[in-house]
Amino acid sequence: MKLTFVKMQGLGNDFVVLDGIRQTLDLNRGQLRLLADRHFGVGCDQILLVEAATRADADFRYRIFNGDGGEVEQCGNGARCFVRFVHDQGLTGKREIRVETISGVIVPRLEDDGLVSVDMGVPLLAPALVPFLGTSDEPLQTLRVGDREITITAVGMGNPHAVQVVADVETAAVEELGPLIESHPLFPQRVNAGFMQVVDRQAIRLRVFERGAGETLACGTGACAAVVAGIRRGLLDSPVRVTTRGGMLTITWNGPGTPLLMTGPAVTVFTGEIEI
Repeated sequence: MKLTFVKMQGLGNDFVVLDGIRQTLDLNRGQLRLLADRHFGVGCDQILLVEAATRADADFRYRIFNGDGGEVEQCGNGARCFVRFVHDQGLTGKREIRVETISGVIVPRLEDDGLVSVDMGVPLLAPALVPFLGTSDEPLQTLRVGDREITITAVGMGNPHAVQVVADVETAAVEELGPLIESHPLFPQRVNAGFMQVVDRQAIRLRVFERGAGETLACGTGACAAVVAGIRRGLLDSPVRVTTRGGMLTITWNGPGTPLLMTGPAVTVFTGEIEI
């Protein structure tokens, strides 16, 4: 089977984007893993599938698969690439679209300056909705990870996040703690582990160890979750500049019960074909 794809990236978080509207796609987990493989396939953090909407209040359906072939609920950097893709490919003339995901509808918009803004929806703070098997919805929770205890804030952004504050992201134990947090038994669907350094009240540095992908150069939902955690803990004021290893995002949040707005770049790298 020959597939046409577009390679895209948002802050170095890279994607293989597949048009499931103009070509028929039925990929199994092994084929998805091959696409994501950086030695034998195209190589990416996630595979994004563009499909026709299945609900009347959406323009498109958005599906996300991690590098391990597993389907996940949400990807913020991917959402920005999604609206760039459907616009550049002539699938819509709209600059703002409504996109259905497993976790609900998001609203990405192409801005006049070339950046992309996405209404990421209202963050989920109740433990059962993250989901997190904690006993309280207070912003601080303790996790035992290996032989140490860490303090995290659990946030649902359509996908689960555990955010901790560190003194310096460059020296944070991301490679050591990331896999242990990802598979922690208190997170029944696994979790994205965020490591946040507070620079000032409107700026943070961030690294994220993502479920099924490992550490990526940037994570859009992780940036949103970190800002939510920081504001809830009284450390940050909106809007917040989030600097990742791949670049910077701006996140705006007005507090519980309100949606987050994420703004950042989305770039097409190349177009190609691959035999699967």
